[in-house]
Amino acid sequence: MEFATTNLESCYHENISLSADGTAVVILDQTLLPNEERLIELRGADELYEAIYSLRIRGAPAIGIFAAYALYIFALGLPPCEPAAFREQTLGFSARLCSARPTAVNLARQLQRMETIVRKHGNAPRADQLAAMKGEAEAIRCEDIEMCRAISEHGLTLIGEGQGVLTHCNAGPLATSRYGTGLGAILLARERGINLRVYCDETRPLLQGARLTVYELMKAGVDCTLICDNMASIVMKEGKIDAVFVGADRVARNGDAANKIGTSGVAILAKHYGIPFYVFCPSSTIDPDCASGGEIVIEQRPPQEISQLYFEKPIAPAGAKCYNPAFDVTDSSLISAIVTEGGVHRGPYDFSDKEQ
Repeated sequence: MEFATTNLESCYHENISLSADGTAVVILDQTLLPNEERLIELRGADELYEAIYSLRIRGAPAIGIFAAYALYIFALGLPPCEPAAFREQTLGFSARLCSARPTAVNLARQLQRMETIVRKHGNAPRADQLAAMKGEAEAIRCEDIEMCRAISEHGLTLIGEGQGVLTHCNAGPLATSRYGTGLGAILLARERGINLRVYCDETRPLLQGARLTVYELMKAGVDCTLICDNMASIVMKEGKIDAVFVGADRVARNGDAANKIGTSGVAILAKHYGIPFYVFCPSSTIDPDCASGGEIVIEQRPPQEISQLYFEKPIAPAGAKCYNPAFDVTDSSLISAIVTEGGVHRGPYDFSDKEQ
């Protein structure tokens, strides 16, 4: 796909919305990027669940937003029934959606907000219940936009003109609502005429760095270079990297952070070379009920993602055993700062109330 690299607005996708008739969730199918930009409409329970599990929509904040809209659309499609049955079916589907991606805390947290609305309005007329659910989903999306803007402003204080940033996975607008978390400061810098050099890990096995981060940065006109994951050490050693910017899917109370597989290795390298390593996330990603990274459930993905996905033919012998954890946990001691909408937080971390 060819596109202009000077239109910054083109990198801000309307990647989660309702259809014109209000009966479906519309998303940009991220499994097709960067080769095809296709909006798809989702209505049924199975396809709403599948969109999260198969990564048609991905990124911790984005799946939380999507799930809120998905629960509303599911409830909208329920046949006439008694309030108790409506509540039971809606809450049951919420639990199913939550099981699709167990590591990202945003998914559970936003669904909890929607469940609170369902219970609060349980005896109201159906139309009022649905209106309340829709309003909460829209509020979740709008709040994320504001949080990402604030995160980006704080992040911009950590980097300057001409400096080099290493990214891992995708933490841009596709993973959120606008700006993003880990990419937010980079895109805000571009808006303000601050020129940065960005090196993007490809991020095996799902290649979110290659397929999504480079796609977004090129659309924004940011100077970016794609590298294989195992090249991170050499670009650091050569002095090309001044900071590492990554997102997070869950942050424990002590500052341990779960993010896409490979992130902890990048943090170890950054520590070795004396390069600051920053984690960017909204406060909704912080789980004060999780004491440390050892309590974070790591999602296990299908082996085919390693052995054949995105390749014309399988790259491993048939029957080869594969171990495919979707995330790893970076120890808080390796993290220079955690950036939320509340500011730049430095260790020792204590997120017992989400914010220090």
